[in-house]
Amino acid sequence: MTATTKKLTFAEYLKYNDGTDTQYELVDGELIPMSLGTGKHGGISKFLERSFDDESAKMGKTWTAQKFSFGVRSPRGGRWDTSRVPDVVVLPTEQWEVLANREAVIKLNETPPILVVEVVSESTQTTDYRSKRSEYAVLEIPEYWIVDPILEVVTVCTLVEGFYDAIAFRGQERIISSTFPQLDLSAEQVLAGRK
Repeated sequence: MTATTKKLTFAEYLKYNDGTDTQYELVDGELIPMSLGTGKHGGISKFLERSFDDESAKMGKTWTAQKFSFGVRSPRGGRWDTSRVPDVVVLPTEQWEVLANREAVIKLNETPPILVVEVVSESTQTTDYRSKRSEYAVLEIPEYWIVDPILEVVTVCTLVEGFYDAIAFRGQERIISSTFPQLDLSAEQVLAGRK
């Protein structure tokens, strides 16, 4: 006998509560539990959240960075819905405030985030580099960072004509970001989660 898993619609996913603190992504209608990640994973996410908030303020932008706070509905093909939960997201404060009174998911017909970050772990390596990269490009998210503590590289993907151009940064190399052009962080600092 084989057990079958009931697939969820996007509406069912938004209402889903299994009584635990587990956070899920929805991938082709299936709930995928998100692991807590290592302390390093959380430290990198927190560091980037603070760095992006500081840089937004320096630039006079009304943007906010949020970590593990909401989902981004994916246009992934197929019959079933997909919703991703990036590690860090940068979006206009006004858009963040709208999400305060409803499910914290940016829908397909809404303005995409300005920047998203995924911090790679052993269990997400393929998804972060392949699936999410394709999905975020289709959503027209202008910038996608893949922070990989395993390979010790920060890859910045910039949307150009519907596809991401990617540049990898290592060690003391200063990260180049079109969203934050004055950002003064090296790959090493990001991977360490501190200046």
